[in-house]
Amino acid sequence: MTQSAHLAELGGLRRRRWTGDLIFRLILSALTLGITGVLGVMMIESFVSASPVYQKFGIIGFITGVTWAPSFTVYGAWAFIYGTLLTSLLALLIAVPISVLIALLLTELAPARLRGPLGIAVDLLAAVPSVVYGLWGLLVLVPALRPLEQAIAATLGRVIPFFGPPTPGSSYFAAGVILAVMIVPIVSAVTREVFASTPRLQREAVLALGGTRWDVARTVTLPIGRAGLLAAVVLGLGRAIGETIAVTLVIGNSDNIGRSIFSPGFTLASVIANEFNEATETLHPEALIALGTVLLVVSVIVNAAAIGIRNRFTGGARSGF
Repeated sequence: MTQSAHLAELGGLRRRRWTGDLIFRLILSALTLGITGVLGVMMIESFVSASPVYQKFGIIGFITGVTWAPSFTVYGAWAFIYGTLLTSLLALLIAVPISVLIALLLTELAPARLRGPLGIAVDLLAAVPSVVYGLWGLLVLVPALRPLEQAIAATLGRVIPFFGPPTPGSSYFAAGVILAVMIVPIVSAVTREVFASTPRLQREAVLALGGTRWDVARTVTLPIGRAGLLAAVVLGLGRAIGETIAVTLVIGNSDNIGRSIFSPGFTLASVIANEFNEATETLHPEALIALGTVLLVVSVIVNAAAIGIRNRFTGGARSGF
């Protein structure tokens, strides 16, 4: 093959590669714009549908309103925002330490022959339908939590009213526990992958200097993987905020703000699912759609805050998860 023919062949190969890259880039751009457009249309339609409620009560008035009385055409979202934040915070407080310990066990301590089966067993918890979690929580978890609630109320309730006497049955606390069970496989799976990707040389250096497995986890795995751990927490928080069926079955479904962690309540997602089919009062459907927009905004704020914290840890090297 002559030199000119070889150069022509290389030129053709480069043109084909450039054409393939261009087509691939155009396809990805179209998909990105399409998904963004769908989300934008959904957000606009939701805000337009909820605009009568915002016009009557005002955005701030609707968000901070504490009364939800469809029969009197009075709608306030604060009780449901409070329930959403409280149950999600409870879920994170319970699930994140457990998930981190599971991830450390599977990446640092467990024998190699057990890591696979144990990891699969934890991951399978994510495949359980939420309605099954809800039924299990209603029939098994809620009765099982009553002795614990009574013990906490007897010790802390006298000093801190927030841990006051429990009500018999479902509550914020039960919803937080069931959410914790549901997000453990998500947080632990992501955390496990992050911990497993930490540099091997640094692990071996700590061990070579006489360090233990705990020293490896404390000085290498956790510091290097903190940004990934935050991403896992955000994924779990997103699942907790948006969970509907399981929470509806165990939270008690009360329109009022509970003074105790053991009081019944509502979350934004659970009140929408519970009342939308029976929303016949004036502005009732629009108010539920407005709750959906609030839930969307809360999710965006939580993710934006998490990205800001993550960028502070990583020096702003990345802009998203």
